[in-house]
Amino acid sequence: MRSLTVGLGNRSYSIYIGSGLLDRLKEFVEPLRATSLLLVTNRTVAPLYAERAERALNGLAPLRRIELPDGEQYKHWESVAQVIDALVAAQADRKSVVVALGGGVIGDLAGFAAAIYMRGIRFVQVPTTLLAQVDSAVGGKTGINHVSGKNLIGAFHQPQVVVSDTDVLKTLPAREVSAGLAEVLKHGLLADAGYFEQVAANTALIRAGEPAAVSEAVAGSCEIKAMVVARDELEAGERALLNLGHTFGHAIEAMTGYSRWLHGEAVGCGLVLAARLSNRIGLLGAIDVQRVTQAVEAAGLPTRVDGLSADAAVASMYGDKKVEARQIRFVLLERIGAAVQRTVPEAALMATLREGGFQ
Repeated sequence: MRSLTVGLGNRSYSIYIGSGLLDRLKEFVEPLRATSLLLVTNRTVAPLYAERAERALNGLAPLRRIELPDGEQYKHWESVAQVIDALVAAQADRKSVVVALGGGVIGDLAGFAAAIYMRGIRFVQVPTTLLAQVDSAVGGKTGINHVSGKNLIGAFHQPQVVVSDTDVLKTLPAREVSAGLAEVLKHGLLADAGYFEQVAANTALIRAGEPAAVSEAVAGSCEIKAMVVARDELEAGERALLNLGHTFGHAIEAMTGYSRWLHGEAVGCGLVLAARLSNRIGLLGAIDVQRVTQAVEAAGLPTRVDGLSADAAVASMYGDKKVEARQIRFVLLERIGAAVQRTVPEAALMATLREGGFQ
């Protein structure tokens, strides 16, 4: 087992990464001395891991489970309301704890429900996808989608602990593993060229589920994200760089109803578009654009969007959280391992979208 700390003063917490941690869940949750526990999961994860999690937590406190539909399209108010209703039915109090067992959607909406119930109760992240283990479970961003944009409704609410059992990734479909690799590549691209090269070299091993390669990818990404979050918890500056590829990716997701593309697939394509836009405005060299594109392709992710409207994509981007004073602020690459925020000429943006397959 490896452990990392997200250093946030009295909100600091540990991330535990390793094999067999789901069956050891009790030792990570017991110190919280919860008066009750609500296990929030979805109908895909529940048959695989919910009973194991419940057995591990048995005896700590009264425990209830709620199972939600699986998919980004269910990351909305109705799902949050179901979690709140379950907390009310369980007579949960301010010392109760929500345990999020699932991927990024479950972690985000369960964490958001915890953030707003009784003005905030504690929650624990038990991520079961590669994407959640390397990114969304760390950092305290919780929330849901709005029809006009991704994650427009939410709160910063840090977990008490993150428990990432790498064994559970063995049941992930190949498409989900590829989706998680998008966030792994993102971390290297924005902050650590050496890590990017390591991930690119080990992509085939990660996709095949080789334990050491997977563990290194999870730990490496968590180290980068923990470092950035500790310096800028509320995204006042540096943390915004973690959105590399996401302005494009969120637009793709919104335009396709959060159902055709996985989040990581949209982000992977967004990384390529961000690299091309960086090159178009004179930041990133053509050879590095090719390296980014090849890495995304090797991860099994799309690098083009065919058939979507460029004008509609730009309109969607104006609904993004990163818009300031009606200016879209893109996270772009100066070089591999170094990201910056920039506004860009609309002509450069439109040309990049059309190069990427938008009409």
